Amino acid sequence: MVEKVSVAPATNAPPPTLREAKAFIFDMDGVLYRGTTALPGVADLFNALTLRGIPFLLATNNSMATPTTYVLRMAGMGVEVAVSQIQTSATVTRDYLLGEVAPDSSLLIVGMPALAEQIFADTSFRPVGDDPHEHIDSVVVGLDLEFTYAKLRRASDAIRAGATYVATNADATLPHENGMQPGAGSIVAAISTASGRIPIVVGKPETLMMLKGIDQLGVQPHETVMVGDRLDTDILSGQRAGLRTALVLTGVSQREHLAVSEVLPDYVFADLPALTQALVGHG
Repeated sequence: MVEKVSVAPATNAPPPTLREAKAFIFDMDGVLYRGTTALPGVADLFNALTLRGIPFLLATNNSMATPTTYVLRMAGMGVEVAVSQIQTSATVTRDYLLGEVAPDSSLLIVGMPALAEQIFADTSFRPVGDDPHEHIDSVVVGLDLEFTYAKLRRASDAIRAGATYVATNADATLPHENGMQPGAGSIVAAISTASGRIPIVVGKPETLMMLKGIDQLGVQPHETVMVGDRLDTDILSGQRAGLRTALVLTGVSQREHLAVSEVLPDYVFADLPALTQALVGHG
């Protein structure tokens, strides 16, 4: 169980077909690329959306890179996007904290430098220093490739002392070129075990990222399609927020998982070319 940070709006509107969708939100890892390698059909898909004037956002649970980094990565795949079209779990976590904790709160960041960069950008939050006795108001946890026992101890000590405990996401794994690697959820699990506390999880499968996305796109939930590769995060988040959902089988969840999953998407596509064909063809 995790604490919910938002709730899905109710709607009785009829669902659209894929071609009737007015906007799309795409997960990135496992959908548009795997690791640093673009998946087939990325440029064709976004060309089709651009030609039809269909707006989109890219939303990732990954907190290890800034929106600017993702803009450059997508440009290398032949896709032009603006910084404003990128949502990371770090930017959404920052927005969540701005509404929940004091403006001058002291934050302990467990994550890569890009997480801290995004959390502190345009805020009055204060990073904690090396003094082990310094007061910590909030602990923010993301994927940290340099996670150590010392970080585990400091974070869990602060949480037990009353610090707000926030996780960018709880993904146990994430895809890369050669398979899977441990995700932020593995670090969250360690800190939760040591502290005895459960975090507020901001990223998918919670709905804050989806709700902020449709607000920015200026559309209703039922007019929007969330495209992802994970049933337990992308698809569940979209469903909770009232969006239509499309699973692509190029990442974590595979066709055999559908038979045993309680979370089922509205559409299933083998890959991005199949999704693009449905968008431009028979829908």
